[in-house]
Amino acid sequence: MVNDPFVFGQIAVANSLSDIYVTGAKPLLALNLISFPKKGLSRDVLKRILEGGLSKIKEAGALLVGGHSVDDPQPKYGLALIGIAHPERIITNREAKVGDLLYLTKPLGTGILATAFKAGLFDEKSPLYQRMVNIMVELNRVPAEVMVEVGVSSATDITGFGLTGHALEMARASSKRFIFYLHRIPFIKEAREYARMGIIPEGDYQNLAFCEKLLSIHPSIPEEDHFILADAQTSGGLLIACPREKKDLFERRNFERGFYSLFLVGEVAEGDPGLEILP
Repeated sequence: MVNDPFVFGQIAVANSLSDIYVTGAKPLLALNLISFPKKGLSRDVLKRILEGGLSKIKEAGALLVGGHSVDDPQPKYGLALIGIAHPERIITNREAKVGDLLYLTKPLGTGILATAFKAGLFDEKSPLYQRMVNIMVELNRVPAEVMVEVGVSSATDITGFGLTGHALEMARASSKRFIFYLHRIPFIKEAREYARMGIIPEGDYQNLAFCEKLLSIHPSIPEEDHFILADAQTSGGLLIACPREKKDLFERRNFERGFYSLFLVGEVAEGDPGLEILP
């Protein structure tokens, strides 16, 4: 997705940490898991990947305690993580309640942007590249901590199956209907422009096809927006179902900690499990 090994490491670790954060747990220990070729790439590339990852492990307040490596022509990097959570405060994706408000913590479209970047439509000197990177390396730490303190109903993280895929998984697990309002969902403007041009990853088509039977999209919503809703995100945001009566507290505590990337995008309703996207 990016050429800079240090940034590659940061994105991989931020992505890994979301699996801990989404449960309401605090990351404690990390093991590096890396595949890297013995020949063909400089050891300095490996060093920079691990340095980028370590910077985010430290930011999360966790400890790196070792790792494993495999000889592989295709570089791959991630973490095995151990976190801790109170057994009565673990957050799952199956407890959304009717009336809950749905919050998203990162804008959509990084998958489409990464495809455009690989196609040479913008480069590393572009402000758009830096924005794409900033979104992917940002930890979901603050909203994860706040959702435990406030006591939200349910949550999931938005990664490879896009907003529609992960929201549908959460709606089905909770036996509820999720209603989203398109005008409230944060899109990266340029991603919409590239999608209109047909710069769409293959995975987005697969995501839409998977959700099709349980996904209702208002006919006024243009096709390019369908793909952004299903866009595969790397290190995407959290989707959080917050009780309506806790709305002000949830927002205030995030803002007090300097976290403003918080978007109220929908609500949980009764009805057959599925998703409804309204203008």
